[in-house]
Amino acid sequence: MSGIVGSKLNIRGSGRIAKLGTDGQVLTSAGAGVSAVYEDLAGGISWQSVTTGSTLTAVAGNGYPINTTSNACTVTLPASASVGDEIIFTDYARNFATNALTINPNSLNYQGNSSPNPVYDTAGESIHIVYQDTTKGWIPVNDGTAALETPQTVTIEYLVIAGGGGGGVANGGGGGAGGMLSNYDGSTIDMGDITITVGTGGAGGTDTATKGSNGIDSVITDGVTTVTSDGGGGGGSSASPAGADGGSGGGAANYAAGGSATAGQGNDGGLCTAAPSATYCAGGGGAGAAGEVGSRGAEPGNSDGGAGLANSITGSSVTYAGGGGGGYDDWTGEALGGSGGGGAGGDRTPHTLPTDGTDGLGGGGGGAQATDDDGADGGNGRVILRMSDAAASAGTATNADSTATDVGGSGETVITWLVSGSFVV
Repeated sequence: MSGIVGSKLNIRGSGRIAKLGTDGQVLTSAGAGVSAVYEDLAGGISWQSVTTGSTLTAVAGNGYPINTTSNACTVTLPASASVGDEIIFTDYARNFATNALTINPNSLNYQGNSSPNPVYDTAGESIHIVYQDTTKGWIPVNDGTAALETPQTVTIEYLVIAGGGGGGVANGGGGGAGGMLSNYDGSTIDMGDITITVGTGGAGGTDTATKGSNGIDSVITDGVTTVTSDGGGGGGSSASPAGADGGSGGGAANYAAGGSATAGQGNDGGLCTAAPSATYCAGGGGAGAAGEVGSRGAEPGNSDGGAGLANSITGSSVTYAGGGGGGYDDWTGEALGGSGGGGAGGDRTPHTLPTDGTDGLGGGGGGAQATDDDGADGGNGRVILRMSDAAASAGTATNADSTATDVGGSGETVITWLVSGSFVV
């Protein structure tokens, strides 16, 4: 029979007698014919009283209700841990969104990374973490996909060029160059996983009432930091003569004003001025110089596009973001596109079509002089990131056009995008 005999426990079927364990232990059987033993109860979380302070040193095996009604709280995890150690933190008063919980991993990894300290700022959140190994360290095991609370960053320099504006029609103004932003050879910035948008060029105008379309913005963003270069402004057409605003402004047609540029990204489009017995149009703005006022015949200052701006982020000096030339009627000259990919303006006599801005340089499209011609399209933009060789090797670039490592022996990599893509740290 089974039962307690004195300080012994008789277990039916085994014929064995085991001593009583201590308080809180459980009796464990290893099967028939083997002595059963009392052991400590494995697993389980010991819940602690509510924490209201700004700091807490956590102990494995404990659960902590954290009340951040009055202040944020930083929790320091144990300095050493064993596989299977567990800790739970829960938002006692649903105030993590106001006063967040920050976890200091205390030299151990958290989700595979040693920094930054994870921050939990969602109201009502509970965080159940388990120590896995030295590689991944502490891992949240709540139901569902646990957000990465230790995002990595990369230190970069950048060149972001937007799409150029399209040229106008009938004395049409040249398209403005795409906006140009760069921190190369200056200050660096740190970004996490980067989404890259490369803006396309704007379409040229197709009738006298429609000016050229603006180029599309180029953008790099990690969801926190965003750098946006504005698309170039479209060139004016005879029935809609003002140049459009943009990264660089579009040139005007028929005695109107050129478009305004975005500060720090380019320059204004050319102003179209009146004069006796002359029809005027103007070139689009470029990154490095304002679009020039256009004129006709042998008068000086044909409607050239504004000059672009040189940048050496690739290791070589390249000029980007030239404005488009305006349409013209001239037997002795031509309306040139600005250096850096600006398209040339079209001629009425002899008949010459305007040319597109250069893709990858963000140049503005040339304006058309003849009523029956279309304005030229702006050129597509470009995004370039420069970082250490090690950072580039550790990350993953999607849709990159080219990658150059150890540029000029600098230990830095240059990655270029001509279409939208990404860089995952």
